[in-house]
Amino acid sequence: MKKWMGLVLLVMLVLLAAGCQNQEKKVVIASKPMAESYIIAEMMGQLIEANSDIKVEYKMGIGGGTSNIQPAMEASEIDIYPEYTGTGWLFVLKNELVTDPETLYEGVKSQYQEKYNFAWLDRYGFNDTYALAMDKSKADSMGINTFSDLAAQSNNLSLGAEYDFYEREDGYPGLVTAYGFNFKETKELDIGLKYKAIGEGQVDVINNFSTDGLLAEYDLKVLKDDKGFFPAYEAAPVIRQEILDKYPELKAILNQLGGKINDQEMQQMNYYVEKENRDAGDVAAEFLKAKGLL
Repeated sequence: MKKWMGLVLLVMLVLLAAGCQNQEKKVVIASKPMAESYIIAEMMGQLIEANSDIKVEYKMGIGGGTSNIQPAMEASEIDIYPEYTGTGWLFVLKNELVTDPETLYEGVKSQYQEKYNFAWLDRYGFNDTYALAMDKSKADSMGINTFSDLAAQSNNLSLGAEYDFYEREDGYPGLVTAYGFNFKETKELDIGLKYKAIGEGQVDVINNFSTDGLLAEYDLKVLKDDKGFFPAYEAAPVIRQEILDKYPELKAILNQLGGKINDQEMQQMNYYVEKENRDAGDVAAEFLKAKGLL
């Protein structure tokens, strides 16, 4: 009899433990397969675990990025991930181009809520959009700070960019129309060789993304798109509303990052991961501590 009672008690304890595990508070955070996304996902996860009893499961480096993360969010397999306003607006929602950053953010925020029941939280502060860059010392000596400044002196300069940038209407042809660029030479360069080419003086200007880690290594100056030709790609957390309703504290926790990361800071962190092979989690923790968030 005692043997049976012991067995029953053991079964009850196992069931109780299983029940506790099922009730564990948990969220799943995903990232795209690039340094910037790894770093931001780590920041979100570390803030959540430091400020709540919610455990974080990471699904890092999802191949295909948004094209696979979005359906996984819709299937409730992922709860939170960092996304870009321009990507959400153009790629997910398939809307026409909007150049004003505030209009874009409010539009993507509203339509995601209505169509998917996903919430966009506060933007981090950096804009990972297309840009043009020059050697900093050369740009400063020529007084070039903006695309318009560059256009005025473009006949003395050469541009290097990948093939499709010269073909896309939202690339070089559109820039020529908007700014009147007239470079003395344009070169087609493999995307992986652009920085080497400008570093060796083969070209004077390259197209880039504004938070590329290599900008710091080559001491390049990102020029201001003063007519707002390129759309904004401002990063922010996207979270399923169901999860936000379940854990309402997440909004305040994640919004601590709102406006805290500028382009230069994101460039530097990307450099640490991409070129110095530092761990994204360590880089994220270092940044959060420096900002007084950890």
